[in-house]
Parts: sequence; C-alpha cells; structure tokens
Amino acid sequence: MTAQDAPKPKDPMKGFRGVMSGTLIMEAITVALALPVVNKLGGGISTGTGWTVIAVAVVLLLTCGFVKRTWAVPLILALQAVLIALVFWLPAIAVLGVIFLAVWLWLLWLRRDVARRMAAGTLASQQPQP
Repeated sequence: MTAQDAPKPKDPMKGFRGVMSGTLIMEAITVALALPVVNKLGGGISTGTGWTVIAVAVVLLLTCGFVKRTWAVPLILALQAVLIALVFWLPAIAVLGVIFLAVWLWLLWLRRDVARRMAAGTLASQQPQP
C-alpha cells in the first residue's frame, strides 16, 4: 500500500456543517409551527408579524445551502436576533429565538473546541490506527 492509497483523514468540520444544516431545518420547522400562535395571538398570518415569521422560516431553510460560507454563522446569529426582536409583537416567537440562540452558542462552542483539539492533534481520528 503506497502513500497515495492511504485514506484521507476525516474532516470533523465537514460533519459539523451537517449538524448546522440539521439544526437550521429543525429551527425552521419550529418557527413554522409557531404560525398558529401568530394567527391566534399576533393578529393573523397576513399581518407584518405573520409575514416576518414566514420570512424567517424560509431564510432559515435557505441558509442550509450556505453553511460552508464564512458569513453563514453571522447570518444565523442575526436571524436569532430577529426572532428575539419580535418580543414586542409576539413574545412566544422571541422565546424560540432565545432557545435557539442558546443552541447555536453551544454548537459554536463545540466547534471551537473541536478546532482547538484538531490543532493540537488530539482528536481520535488523528491518532494512529492499530
């Protein structure tokens, strides 16, 4: 077996992009499921609040295609800020923003930890296989 035939080491950040996409999809579904609340308490889906919630859910779904980009994380955090800013119109949506902001901050902390461990060479995938 030559050096060319050796399998490439796995990239943990590639897997993290999948986690980010999955989280965005779950968040979009959760935000979309809040539409009945907007309909009941927010004055209806055809109001500005309703259209904002729909727009945020659509943008969350579209952001899945851009998680490789360097500007994806700031966009995701900005979307959380938009959800939290809805506290004045619909507090239930703001609660979702706070919950998912906590999820994203935890995921970003995990990503930083993996990057630190990868730089130090202490990941399990970086260890010699027996």
